[in-house]
Amino acid sequence: MSAGLPWPLAYTVSGDDCSTPMPLGFAAPLAEAVGPLAELGYDGVEVQVRDSGAPHAEALARTVEAAGLKVLGIGTGPICAQDRLTLTDPSPDVRRHALFRLLGAARLAGELGVPLILGQTRGTFLPGLKDMQRLWAERAVQHLAVEAADRGSRLLLEPQSRAGTSLWNTPAEALAFTDTLDAPAQLVLDTHHLEAENVDVVRAVADHARVTGCLQLAAPSTRGPLTVDDPRLPALLTALRTGGFTGWLTLEHTQDGDSAKAAARSWTALTDAAAVLS
Repeated sequence: MSAGLPWPLAYTVSGDDCSTPMPLGFAAPLAEAVGPLAELGYDGVEVQVRDSGAPHAEALARTVEAAGLKVLGIGTGPICAQDRLTLTDPSPDVRRHALFRLLGAARLAGELGVPLILGQTRGTFLPGLKDMQRLWAERAVQHLAVEAADRGSRLLLEPQSRAGTSLWNTPAEALAFTDTLDAPAQLVLDTHHLEAENVDVVRAVADHARVTGCLQLAAPSTRGPLTVDDPRLPALLTALRTGGFTGWLTLEHTQDGDSAKAAARSWTALTDAAAVLS
């Protein structure tokens, strides 16, 4: 493992199907991003996809593995961020299209043998439609979770702040929902979203380490690259180890105009913090 960590370390990258690189990931096409990340010592990548399915798995794996990295997870943020498709849109056609895209991503994840991450594509509530929209989302995610499991993947639900979605904003809310699913599911915890919901990040990680498949990291307040003086990092790593975490870590943050330098800064910060584990 990299950086003296007992878990794989990934960086967020954009799939070739994205219209532009995602702003919280390496600002370059996939083939150009994996080389610098491998040179820095990252173990793998978390790939954000927009419209990729199982037929794209071989090409994606080949690009990533040629650099000596692994695909650790498939993210679905661009489905909403770039195409405005959500599971709670008032239009039935938009909802069907959103689920179609997510099911394709689940099949891609299954072909790669990695988890599928669901974030903002679940959408936001509109006045007078809350109960119906919640039902639409719950039914769709139930379908998605079963599809992921049937394809050899598993769903990871990310609690996100209410600035981006109306559903499952905290770990407790997300777990209450995943407990109702007919397929295995875990959480993705993101330090930025936890902080935005006034959730104590270290406590949340300590409490939910065993049911968390991935921890996404960014600097507090700025959501930029990590810094070596961030006092949360040693505490977070300790909480992960004590809690029995078996997933991976992902850097998901702004790039400050230079992705290679941003990735290096975060790498250095985690390397420094990992000393607490020795």
